Amino acid sequence: MFRRMSPNTCWLCKIFRPEENGISSKVSLEEVLQWSQSFENLVTIKYVPIIYKTYLKTEHSDENIEFWLVCEAYEKIKSQRKRISMARKLFTSYIQPQAPKKTNIDSPARKAIMRIVQEPTQSCFDGAQRIFYRHMERDSYP
Repeated sequence: MFRRMSPNTCWLCKIFRPEENGISSKVSLEEVLQWSQSFENLVTIKYVPIIYKTYLKTEHSDENIEFWLVCEAYEKIKSQRKRISMARKLFTSYIQPQAPKKTNIDSPARKAIMRIVQEPTQSCFDGAQRIFYRHMERDSYP
């Protein structure tokens, strides 16, 4: 089921050092084994997105998990005023062409978000979030 990897090739081995990482001591072996079963398991188990972000930094793509996590939090916002504020922050931080954490999103999706963000709904970032989920699942997770 699992192929043996040397500590030099396994991303998990590079970042998951119990002696150096306070989070790793809170993660059970069963949870670690679940990560290999599906990308869904990787991003939904407590603490794992933080550990995965450390790996994505080595690939210079940690903005993908950041954006995905912020979108998860955004969907839970009930207040329209807070939603508008957060939507603008998301847009200026990750989506707009000169964003400081500019994400790799295609032009049609970027333009669609530009229109939607004027009157943001709870689901206005769902399409972009799915794009980044697929990027991480397809490109980084394997």
